[in-house]
Amino acid sequence: MKSWGDIKIAILIPCYNEEMAIGQVVRSFREVMGDVPVYVYDNNSTDKTIDVARSAGAIVRTETLQGKGHVVRRMFSDVEADFYILVDGDATYEVEAAPKLLKMAYEQGLDMVNGARVTTQKAAYRRGHVLGNKVLTGLVTLIFGRRLTDMLSGYRVFSRRFVKSFPSLSRGFEIETEFTIHALGLCLSIGEMEIKYVERPQGSMSKLKTYQDGLKILGAIINIVRLEKPFFLFSIIAFFLFVSGIFLGWPIISFYLTHGTVPRLPTAILAVSLIILSFLSFVCGLILDTVAIARKEQKYLTYLSYPTRFLDKN
Repeated sequence: MKSWGDIKIAILIPCYNEEMAIGQVVRSFREVMGDVPVYVYDNNSTDKTIDVARSAGAIVRTETLQGKGHVVRRMFSDVEADFYILVDGDATYEVEAAPKLLKMAYEQGLDMVNGARVTTQKAAYRRGHVLGNKVLTGLVTLIFGRRLTDMLSGYRVFSRRFVKSFPSLSRGFEIETEFTIHALGLCLSIGEMEIKYVERPQGSMSKLKTYQDGLKILGAIINIVRLEKPFFLFSIIAFFLFVSGIFLGWPIISFYLTHGTVPRLPTAILAVSLIILSFLSFVCGLILDTVAIARKEQKYLTYLSYPTRFLDKN
């Protein structure tokens, strides 16, 4: 750590009812990372999370708006550092990997390093969660580019530039999706490293609801695509509308060319309406794409406004 000079590091841990795990997490980070400050942000816990975290040596603060997205937004706005280590407080992530993740970000000049989860414990990473993560990660990487394999990991290292220019909009567990799309959308320098993922301590309970949170994340992806790549989204909509219109209208056109009359007038009107809507969707995509490009330029200028603290090797 001392070899990094005056580089300031902060460990950020969002928490909700993690009495059984948070003490272990804080003590492990203090042992591995030395005197690096550990910030625990409690999110309306009803157990002894605050007391346990404070007794373990953490700096404890609170966020009353419920949801991980609100907590992360508050942490990013409150804490000043050059590099941030963000990790869940459930004691499932490999604390010993923190220096490696940090070293990778620092020496390679990366804005985000993602901890890709690897486990041999079936109870730690349930099949439903694995499948959902693969599907959602695949969808995002298909649209924005394949540079990560575990989009929903809760263990990451960020540069100050990333944190202070990150326009967080999420309320809950969709925040990890936002991290990934923000980095991919702006073509930021990112990396990934495999880390061990283990089962929760006995007595602690996961807050993740597989299907409900999965649907929320899918909705967040669609919403972000609408904002970041509107031409892509509206072109797909336009394509399906156009194909539907042709499918309904072609038999009517064939009948008219043969007999000179228009059968099934309501179907003909519907087919024409679908084709008109397809062109309107396409034009909307073009217009909104111009707006999206302007927003992207503004976000990148905000990102560049924060100085880098990476090592100059020259």
